[in-house]
Formats: sequence, structure tokens, C-alpha cells
Amino acid sequence: MPDTIAYKVLLPEQLAALEQDGLFAGAPVDLADGYIHMSSAAQLAETISKHFAGQDDLAIVAVDLEALGSALKWEPSRGGALFPHLYAPLSLDAVIAYGPLEFDEDGSIRYPVAG
Repeated sequence: MPDTIAYKVLLPEQLAALEQDGLFAGAPVDLADGYIHMSSAAQLAETISKHFAGQDDLAIVAVDLEALGSALKWEPSRGGALFPHLYAPLSLDAVIAYGPLEFDEDGSIRYPVAG
């Protein structure tokens, strides 16, 4: 059974747009590919190290995949693993938690907690 929560890493201005507009149309790579790239919890650390290395002030958004309906597709990507791809703008209504991307002392990701 696929995960019911996925994560999207956002730059500060992307998070501000999501908060202000209630929708996030996608980062440049998302717009170029035609869908919003997300990662499961198990995939997130590699996504961060591969695509966001050395960047500060990142945010992490936890998304309720069940709220996305048929716009969400699990498709093969890196190494053939299935990744969640959203073929619609990300609505703030589907976001269950978000906050700054932070790491615990052991280097593990500190996931955002709702409320």
C-alpha cells in the first residue's frame, strides 16, 4: 500500500506563494515536467541531498495524498522507484503540516507536525 503522506521541499518564496494564494503551481522543474514532484518519507532524504544540497531556508510541506484524488499518480522515477506526482496545483487544503526543513542531531529529517 502506498504512503498516504508525501513531502514537497519548497524555497521560501514558494512557501509564501502557497500561503498567500492557497495554491502552488510548481517549481520550475515541476512546470517543465508537467507535474509536481513529491517524495515519500523514505525518499525524502535522497531528494534533499540530490536536488537541494547546500541550500538554506528550505521548507518542507506534508501533503495528504488521499485529498488529491485522481490528480495523484505513483510513477517510476529515480532507480525505477515509484514517486508521487501531482498533475494539478498543490492546494493548501491538502497540506496537513509545514515548516522549516530541519534536521535532528543524528542527521535525520525533523518532519513537520500539524497543529
